[in-house]
Amino acid sequence: MRSIELNANRWIVVTTINHPTRAIRDIARLVPEWNLLVVGDRKTPKDWKCEGVRYLSVDEQVELGFSLSHVAPYNHYVRKNIGYLFAIEKGANVVLETDDDNIPFDWYPGDIAEVLEARLVNKQGWENIYTHFSKSRIWPRGFPLELINESLRSPSALANREEHRCPIQQYLADENPDVDAVFRMTTEGDQYFQGEDVVIGRGTWCPFNSQNTLWMADAFPYLYLPCTATFRMTDIWRSFIAQVCVYAANGKIAFRKPSMFQKRNEHSLIRDFADEVSGYLNNAAIMAMLSDLDLSGTGGEANLHQCYRSMIDAGYLQPSEMNMLDCWLADLQKARQTKVRKFEAATP
Repeated sequence: MRSIELNANRWIVVTTINHPTRAIRDIARLVPEWNLLVVGDRKTPKDWKCEGVRYLSVDEQVELGFSLSHVAPYNHYVRKNIGYLFAIEKGANVVLETDDDNIPFDWYPGDIAEVLEARLVNKQGWENIYTHFSKSRIWPRGFPLELINESLRSPSALANREEHRCPIQQYLADENPDVDAVFRMTTEGDQYFQGEDVVIGRGTWCPFNSQNTLWMADAFPYLYLPCTATFRMTDIWRSFIAQVCVYAANGKIAFRKPSMFQKRNEHSLIRDFADEVSGYLNNAAIMAMLSDLDLSGTGGEANLHQCYRSMIDAGYLQPSEMNMLDCWLADLQKARQTKVRKFEAATP
């Protein structure tokens, strides 16, 4: 197994309840210059092991010293939060996240840079970003259902190519992209994307997910997956909060061509639908509420706290979410301090 200290600044974080999949093995083979971290849960096989992968068992998560390890629910996607903290403590400057059923193309992960030359969406309000990459009737998971028809009538105008600082970048995925249960229950066939990088900025809203997403260090506080959201909404509601916080700091969100394709794990579409109902009913209102917040241009973690307080006060998240967010922020500070001490110790 390669050393986790060898290339400590770049990490890929995945969570799984399955034995090592083709996706995990292919990522480990293709990107030996990255650290691949797989976060286990109580349903993960006890004998989990894969060459070139750092596996973080449930027992080890508890021993890390992070308070969130003890309060985050088990058998839930949000155990991935522990993986983010582990990677940051070990030295991560970049985190790339995906899932165990997303298979990389041979050129994965592609070019990694916070400043991109791309075209900006010239529109205020909701934007169906998939219209810039496909002519199919398709929309990203988390997009308000009541706006789908309107979003598909014609793609929004794009500005000329310019440089944009994008601390969060969503790479798309072919074949089985991240769409909602309504789409899957009403549409058949694989989906493929083409097109150049597209960027959204302040006042433009589009959900992004955790299927194939790059996070730069400035955006690390926003990695937190809310623990009282449903499995199908935790990364979507995270994306709404991350957007308004990134915009407050004059950043933008990039959507980029696929670097993976998904061979989807078995899902119950009706169960997915039930898990998504809170989003179908509330996503438009949530984004409007968050966008109305008066966020500071320099208050990343304070802004995050304000966003979650508004989500709890409005009843979208449970009151216990604030305690878990506070654990996350305290653990994040601890992880960053450990990282700084390691850097100082290694500097001549």
